[in-house]
Amino acid sequence: MFATYLIGLREGLEATLVVSILVAFLVKSQRRDRLPQVWVGVGSAVVLSVFFGWLIEYTSTSLLARSEDRELFEAVTSVAAVVFVTWMIFWMRKAARTIAGELRGKLTEALAVGSLAVAGMSFLAVIREGLETALIFYSAAQSAAGGAGRGPLLALLGGIATAVVIGFLLYRSALKINLSKFFTWTGALLILVAAGILKYGVHDFQEAGVLPGLNNLAFDITSVLDPSTWYAALLGGMFNITATPSVLEMVAWVAYAVPVLVLFLRKPAAPAKPAAPATPTGNAEATPAAPVPPVTDAGQRA
Repeated sequence: MFATYLIGLREGLEATLVVSILVAFLVKSQRRDRLPQVWVGVGSAVVLSVFFGWLIEYTSTSLLARSEDRELFEAVTSVAAVVFVTWMIFWMRKAARTIAGELRGKLTEALAVGSLAVAGMSFLAVIREGLETALIFYSAAQSAAGGAGRGPLLALLGGIATAVVIGFLLYRSALKINLSKFFTWTGALLILVAAGILKYGVHDFQEAGVLPGLNNLAFDITSVLDPSTWYAALLGGMFNITATPSVLEMVAWVAYAVPVLVLFLRKPAAPAKPAAPATPTGNAEATPAAPVPPVTDAGQRA
């Protein structure tokens, strides 16, 4: 449940920050009349995301009759979820400083076109987070508990609700948090969650007969990590760390988690400093440039 709560919190806060940027821009620009179009776009994105999540679940439980087909479907969605998680956390780290300006620029262009463009721009700004959340949630819930029970769904909704509250308090300037550290820590945890999802996907590929070695165990630490204990359930639910993994499962977990964590936690290179202006050569001093006459409102030289 904590893994799905983390997914809801992370994805929900990203979507909430996007919406708050759009709303704040319209309020400060005295364009409150366009707020309904923003909410229409956001609401449409939420509805489509929920439908996408339902469609994934319906496909797995109702459309696929054979267990091998279900295992293969869950394996493919697991790999897709890992790809989305990886792309999302690196994209957010890179775009965090410029996303506000980009959203304001796109919204300015949409305002010039009309209300439909505003709704469409708001929809596109949120739908990516929604579709990612639906796919990642499905894969995380399957890998953590086999999709059983309402616990993962309630945890996801709790994470989204927490994100909405945090986003609202940030919008009202009633709360200040270091978003850079928040996204760094949650990103690192999500990488470990994604490693567990990938491990589960490899297991499903093995059960579907696509990959070999299902019974070729890497180790058996049942005596140390008793599946009936709370800490075993915690490790299994969050990161899919189990007592009897296959060799391919552990290879996939380590091969993904270690390099991706190193790349993510590595500090980005500092931007290059502009080159210093060339100094004049020779004994003569450089003649200062003549001042440019100011420009009047009429566009003529004063």
